[in-house]
Amino acid sequence: MADHPIDDISPQLLWAEDGSPRSGRFGDVYFSKDDGLAETRAVFLEGCGLPQAWTGRSTFAVAELGFGTGLNIVALLDLWRRARPSGQARLNVFSVEGFPLTRNEAARALTAWPELAETAATLLDAWPAGTPGFHRIDLPQWGASIDLAVGDAHWALEQWSGAADAWFLDGFSPALNPGMWSPEILALVAARSAPGARIATFTVAGAVRRGLAEHGFEVEKKPGHGRKRERLEARLPSSVPSRLKPHVAVIGAGIAGASVARALIAEGARVTVVEADSAGAGGSGFPAALVTPRLDAGDVVVAGFHAQALERARDLYRRLPGAVIAEGVLQLEQAPRDAVRFDKVAAQTLWPEGAMARPDVAACTERLGETVDTGGLLMGDALALRPSAVLEPWLAGTERVTASIAAIRTDQDGAVLLDAEDATILKADVVVITAGWGSADLLPDLDLSPVAGQADWVEAALPPSFETPVAWGGYAVPTGTGLLFGATHDRGVTTPIPNEDASERNRATLAAVLPGRAALVKASTPSRRIAVRATTRDRLPACGELEPGLFVLTGLGSRGFCVAPLLGEHLAATILGGPSPLPRAFADRLAVGRFISSSWNHAAKVHPGALD
Repeated sequence: MADHPIDDISPQLLWAEDGSPRSGRFGDVYFSKDDGLAETRAVFLEGCGLPQAWTGRSTFAVAELGFGTGLNIVALLDLWRRARPSGQARLNVFSVEGFPLTRNEAARALTAWPELAETAATLLDAWPAGTPGFHRIDLPQWGASIDLAVGDAHWALEQWSGAADAWFLDGFSPALNPGMWSPEILALVAARSAPGARIATFTVAGAVRRGLAEHGFEVEKKPGHGRKRERLEARLPSSVPSRLKPHVAVIGAGIAGASVARALIAEGARVTVVEADSAGAGGSGFPAALVTPRLDAGDVVVAGFHAQALERARDLYRRLPGAVIAEGVLQLEQAPRDAVRFDKVAAQTLWPEGAMARPDVAACTERLGETVDTGGLLMGDALALRPSAVLEPWLAGTERVTASIAAIRTDQDGAVLLDAEDATILKADVVVITAGWGSADLLPDLDLSPVAGQADWVEAALPPSFETPVAWGGYAVPTGTGLLFGATHDRGVTTPIPNEDASERNRATLAAVLPGRAALVKASTPSRRIAVRATTRDRLPACGELEPGLFVLTGLGSRGFCVAPLLGEHLAATILGGPSPLPRAFADRLAVGRFISSSWNHAAKVHPGALD
């Protein structure tokens, strides 16, 4: 994320007398209020042969340089709604904007087109924060998703993993914004184009025509719209091969497996989930969970990934009835250095305005309803979550198999999942291992480490101030019907049993910081549960492809409910050959291959080439 330095991202928006928006930064208009929509439809939609170009397609990808007010994408979505190829077809949109408008600014601009009001309102309801990085706007009711990259266009195109079937080149004019039309940008546009891709733009500048032609596009001038004499269309000469959706076996039904399954089903894939017990039988089965990011004041990739993951997780969880217990998590300072670290985190541009606040001792005491002696970091977008309200809805639509996998055999035709007696449990085209600590049994070379964690909870009516989720060295989280607290961190324990010693440690941890909550716990009858977290050496997830047809998502530690939804979408896109919402730098940092030697499969219970 350090590679897209735009210090001042304000578009310096101005409003003309007729109400049309204008960029003070570039001295150009976003659109004409008189015929802006007609121009969008003529130049970009018709210029890319839409809707005919997506006829018969199961997926179609559109990329845009210059998101602006969102008018082009609203017009595209409106057309997609009216002329979608089939009920299962998917539209993937990628757009780049260096100087994003706020939601209110975009809403004012889009009011010029009442016929688009319903579509515009839906987009505006999901309008992302203008923070640097990738932001996913999910529109499942229309089978569409938008990945908006806020930052420099060169950075954004390098980081995008997709291949566009159609391009809207709609930056401000080459004379006023030459960086958006540079040879380097046009080279990246070509590199991110699918066979047969079409390009449409309002400019016929010679440098643009020559740049596209040099990269294999057939370029043609067309009659312009309105007062513009000409416009440009370009096309790669190849056709698009058809692609069948694979049958995917997902091993594990915790938050990692459920996230992968949800994303795959949303793209129309067939999914079978294999679980030794039941959904949430491992670390995802507690009555409440925290959805909090890993905080890093120095590593921009770690910090940026967790900021994007939190944004995506929050948006998805909010759609599930009864899933969100509370919003806003207070992280208390544990050591003197935390004050400086929290100040740096709160100042990062990764977070929406006001999302990270620094309450002092008095404010923390007031919020928590009992005296504490430190300040904290109030993470406004972090959540307390009810896992049971997430897992089953996200696993709905999958086929379910209850079995323990002892080995996986793969070849070019797919994979076979085997039990301890070498009997076939399931055949699939693709396998995703999401079994938490259980992944270590199938992939011992992955170098996962076990950390057993016990949490305790009570059923009790909480005073309003006790409903605030709070974390320090331990945590206290409302469950909706009581309070969850803990958790222990017992490294190296692989077969833990809930025990009173761990409960006593949890009570002591709670009493040392929040004695009022400890007194409530002491007066109630507790329950307890233990599970094993899977962690990696660098405390980052292991996510990606091990070999063709075999993928892994594990090592989530205590951040599973924060990072799994985004990583599930990344894996689904990778499996299906679609655009990932994850920038390449993040995906590379998390790649499972960083822990695997070239001879990993010799020790693993995964056997390439052994199906016969």
